Amino acid sequence: MGERMCQRTVTDLSSYPTELEAHVTLTDQRRIRIRALHSHEEGPIRLLHERLSPRTRYLRFLSPIPTLPDAIARRLAWVDYRRRLAVVAEDEAAGCAGVVALASFSAVDETTAEVAVVVQDDWQRQGVGTALVSMLLDAAEKRGFDRFVATIAADNSIIRRLLNRFGRVVTSHTSLGVSELVFARRRSWESTVP
Repeated sequence: MGERMCQRTVTDLSSYPTELEAHVTLTDQRRIRIRALHSHEEGPIRLLHERLSPRTRYLRFLSPIPTLPDAIARRLAWVDYRRRLAVVAEDEAAGCAGVVALASFSAVDETTAEVAVVVQDDWQRQGVGTALVSMLLDAAEKRGFDRFVATIAADNSIIRRLLNRFGRVVTSHTSLGVSELVFARRRSWESTVP
């Protein structure tokens, strides 16, 4: 019976996660809809990339790539809802054409996932990144991941502050202007601290 329950859980986590749909009112009173990206749904990723400034593109992709290469778009859109998941934030006023942010995780091993997030420039500092990262990390934990890796530009203080809200850095390595941060969720490790 335990084996059947485990199989059911994996199956449930492999189908489209409707529980990740949410509506959020931001600090400036604009509203966003958060939802999981559908498998192979490249359109929203491409639309968002087109609207990012060169600096934001650099901070997310560690390169100011003016056009998103097909291989990267396909990789970001290849989700299985278990080991690879992406969530988008859409401007409720614009619908699907209004994708303003993307956050994703991809399994490194059975308990560690690499995470990334990007928010369109004119939507930054309004709580979009916080809402997406919170939802993404919750979904990752539900799928058994409790350690996270983020590869960022060493001077990306915004993402460092955002990640600090959610966890504590366990290890950090910087080389040639790129930092790899390994972190654990605050609520995961706070309960074990005496």
